[in-house]
Amino acid sequence: MITIGQLARYVGVSIKTIRVYHDKGLLPEPDRDASGYRRYGANDAIDLIKVRTLAEAGVPLARIRNLRSATDQEFQQALREIDDELTARIRGLRATQGRLRQLAAGHLTPLPSEVGAHLEHLVRWGFTPRWVDLQRDLWILVFAAHPERAVTLFDDQAETLADPALRQLFLDYDHAHGLDADDPRIDDLARRIAEATRERYGPDDLPKLDAGSEIPALIQGAVNASSPAWQRLDTLIREQLGELDA
Repeated sequence: MITIGQLARYVGVSIKTIRVYHDKGLLPEPDRDASGYRRYGANDAIDLIKVRTLAEAGVPLARIRNLRSATDQEFQQALREIDDELTARIRGLRATQGRLRQLAAGHLTPLPSEVGAHLEHLVRWGFTPRWVDLQRDLWILVFAAHPERAVTLFDDQAETLADPALRQLFLDYDHAHGLDADDPRIDDLARRIAEATRERYGPDDLPKLDAGSEIPALIQGAVNASSPAWQRLDTLIREQLGELDA
């Protein structure tokens, strides 16, 4: 028979840990000798090794107490369940780690990787930093408010910009930012954009969010507020597409 201190050294745990296991019912508390000291035998050491092994594997102490009396089949099933729980926790921790890394890189609201790649394309195609930042903020809004439609709308824009002729219209829109609102080039650009839009989608099939959503108005309002020329472009385009009374 050995003392609690000897048992702790043999198994590789602290005396305090053994006492915690006693308190939680994980390890039966042995009888005391005539001097009032606990005395442990080989079975106690084996039980302690089992408890320590399960605890080090990440099994919650409350589950270990139940496993001590489980059949072999119940034990194996419980271990599979614990493994599934750990897998889910690891997946969640990795997702959290990814978000933290994006935050550390200055991305307060992470976007799908496809959007990030698209924004990099905008830079290479010659769009201004102002336009790229605006697009990032607008996609953040769309993906946050309408995740079920955001991917479809994004894919449509990415496909549109892959066409050099259509991309040039967007570049012209971007570079019209500093024009006077009554510049005749705005009228010409609005006409060309409306024509390209009708040719691409037809008169009644424009990609859009649900009719009850306020997001399109918020987005266009943010765009228009940054430039009188852009505001007039929006008005002219919508008039020519029949969205406003001319």
